[in-house]
Amino acid sequence: MIGKLTGRVDHRAGDHVLLDVNGVGYIVYCSDRTLAALPPAGQMAALYTELLVREDLLQLFGFLTLYEREWYRLLISVQGIGAKASMAILGTLGAEGIARAIAIGDWASVKAAPGVGPKIAQRVVNELKDKAPAVMALGGTVHEALGDAPVEVIDTTTPADAPRAPVHSTASAQAEALSALQNLGYAPSEAASAVATAAGDAGEADTPALIRAALRLLAPRE
Repeated sequence: MIGKLTGRVDHRAGDHVLLDVNGVGYIVYCSDRTLAALPPAGQMAALYTELLVREDLLQLFGFLTLYEREWYRLLISVQGIGAKASMAILGTLGAEGIARAIAIGDWASVKAAPGVGPKIAQRVVNELKDKAPAVMALGGTVHEALGDAPVEVIDTTTPADAPRAPVHSTASAQAEALSALQNLGYAPSEAASAVATAAGDAGEADTPALIRAALRLLAPRE
């Protein structure tokens, strides 16, 4: 299994890049968001990868972070969602965006992805709402594994005027807040929904701020 590739970008296309790894060229399919963050041809880049194996096809899909790759794996577990639709959803919302959409039941955001209709979007939210907390918690695990290094794995910076995908700088804070709420006795899905809503409202809030905001959302209303 090919889990990560680091090499020179030889060619960029509409849905993939050709990555030269020690003289071997790998065609890696990426979401729009990932492609926007990759450097121009001739520069070095690194991608986590997932190999799709079918009877008549082998395809590599590339991701900027392990967190994003885990969401891809979860998305394709939904009936009716294949690799193309999963990449479209990730390209539209990003890993944190899909986590928030599922946690708060926002299927309309999922439907905004190209080729994803309302029935499929609702199925994604319904089937993954109980699985979302575990993958959201992975954001903190990835952060701890990489130490103080950014989760972003691109080796070189893009030009200043090139579009870039958002760095998942709040993934660790959300994972820690989620863990704290579960330790206080809140159900995983309830805690995930509160944290996702708080993160959407607070932007780049740190862990204590997210916990306070989530607790306010979870407080009984008179």
